[in-house]
Amino acid sequence: MSEVNNNADENIFPDELRVEPLSRKTWTDFENLFGERGACGHCWCMSFRLSKKEFEEGKLYDGNKDAMKKLVWEGKPSGLLGFYGKKPIAWCAFAPREYFPKIERSRIHKRIDEQPVWSIPCIFIDRRFRRRQVSQAMLKGVISYAREKQIAVLEAYPAIPTTERLPDAFLWVGLYKSFQRAGFEIADRRSPNRPMVRYYTGK
Repeated sequence: MSEVNNNADENIFPDELRVEPLSRKTWTDFENLFGERGACGHCWCMSFRLSKKEFEEGKLYDGNKDAMKKLVWEGKPSGLLGFYGKKPIAWCAFAPREYFPKIERSRIHKRIDEQPVWSIPCIFIDRRFRRRQVSQAMLKGVISYAREKQIAVLEAYPAIPTTERLPDAFLWVGLYKSFQRAGFEIADRRSPNRPMVRYYTGK
């Protein structure tokens, strides 16, 4: 598909979304998707990767952006971009769980076993493409990518809303219903509104 259809009433399906890992090749696409604010509050998807102090300091002078770029230039897995045509419209943080110290330190999302898992701590969708099932399509792309790379266990920590409308800041972890529709199942529920969900690829 070479052109982007901006009809907000049409959903985007998995076969319409191309998924690629963030790399030196796709770095400019990542910058374009995140914009000047680094998706939200100069985060640049470093919130789960840094200590609170490091993260807050990184909001100044592109510190968090530079930290993400360093990961990419070192060839470390960081996440996947979703393209609709040639346009980057979605991002999914995706790396081994130990790459996200904030999750490893979490009391409600403690490891439940010793299996090597890859975590999906956040999802970001271009504002113009939200409410079109892009998250679900993106997750299907992540699953396909994981199968190709023989990654056996995918883990995430989405939100189950307690109100009809959640602030955007709570949506970066993803909504449980999107993960459920993509085939993820609850693996642990220490937190009633932030369950741990998993997908087993069979590899």
